[in-house]
Amino acid sequence: MTVTRLPIDPGRTGWNAVLDAPAPPTPLEANATADWLIIGAGFAGLAAARRLAQIHPGDRIAVLDAVRVGHGPAGRNSGFMIDLPHDLASENYGGAADKDRALIAANRRAIDFAADATTEYGLPEEALRQSGKINAAASDRGLAHNRAYGTHLASLGEPYEMLDADQMFAVTGSRYYRGGLFTPGTAMLQPAMFVRGVANGLSSNRIAIHEMSPVTNLARVGQAWQATTPAATVTAPRVILTVNGHVESFGHFRRRLVHVHLYASMTRALSPSEIAELGGEPEWGLTPADPMGTTVRKIAGTGGHRIVVRNRCDYTPGMTISQTLLDRAGRDHINSFNARFPNLAGIEMEHLWGGRLCLSLNGVSAWGQLDDGLYSACCQNGLGTARGTLAGIAAAELASGQETENTKMFADGPAPKRLPPEPLARIGATARIRWGERSAGVEY
Repeated sequence: MTVTRLPIDPGRTGWNAVLDAPAPPTPLEANATADWLIIGAGFAGLAAARRLAQIHPGDRIAVLDAVRVGHGPAGRNSGFMIDLPHDLASENYGGAADKDRALIAANRRAIDFAADATTEYGLPEEALRQSGKINAAASDRGLAHNRAYGTHLASLGEPYEMLDADQMFAVTGSRYYRGGLFTPGTAMLQPAMFVRGVANGLSSNRIAIHEMSPVTNLARVGQAWQATTPAATVTAPRVILTVNGHVESFGHFRRRLVHVHLYASMTRALSPSEIAELGGEPEWGLTPADPMGTTVRKIAGTGGHRIVVRNRCDYTPGMTISQTLLDRAGRDHINSFNARFPNLAGIEMEHLWGGRLCLSLNGVSAWGQLDDGLYSACCQNGLGTARGTLAGIAAAELASGQETENTKMFADGPAPKRLPPEPLARIGATARIRWGERSAGVEY
């Protein structure tokens, strides 16, 4: 099958910009064979490669990625690896109790797997720090969301702490927030540092990671699959697609995936006087009490003290955006930053970027066996760090003939629901997004 389009990721992600330049890439330059081929080197692809290496310690594994590791969607998210229910379509992020308990257990397996990788490969602490996060509320509606979420967490037996406005100020240095809900189990990532470190740790004489090697065709050749890149091919009997919404470009799950872009900005490094003026704790992470609100992080590692702001969403079925949309998101970020940190108003945003995100209408993954020897671990529904990691692990186990808690979790779900025809899908998705952003009010 000819791959109908290649991914485009707008803007330079700040997470990569603050890191040292990586070693030169090693694109695929000669035809190769492998026991396993993984297409996509994000959270799912790297998790699949690591899990396959554990199950099949003697097998050769090839990983292809269209860009540099960490430059695609995996290096563009906000770095929250969340253990608790975080359903973006829910009023309080939660769902049915039994389903949520199973989801929590699964998410924690993914976090443990990622944390173990950071230890195995000697990654810095800032690559993955299990420090928890805060659901921040700036309005009566946000406070009500937090109370409802807290009630749900209590029914699940999960620990949390409600914070008042003064406690939020002590953490963030901002008087914008009226309350918060802290949960301890989220792992906070420097996402580009994490995926680059895992990729480097995996690379060996039997695990070859080829960057800058976009797959332009994937076809059966005898009993194997052959992936064609601009310079060469890889032939393998078993292939795992870990390309999130890009799986549709390979001819699978067409009209079943919702493609959107999210955006983020990162300030320049704050000066010592600005750090003192801001106050608060050196590092923290806020998700909005309203799912359509603004995510904010304060970081203090490589690259200095900076603040990251994420909001704005656009329905983008073509998986590309215009510079106009990116610039508009940047203006929203500046407005949201200035509202929260008036004492720092005017500090420029050094980096602005967009990231592709894939959802399904019924909140399920595009996961499972697609053909003989062909598997998918795609469509993470906005939870790419934990869900992507788990999907990659589960796909590796499924392809290895194993039945595990991970495979059962994905196999028990329905297929992604079919989308309405265009232009109805565009009209409906855009209207829902804009209504959600307006309804978020000051949470946005």
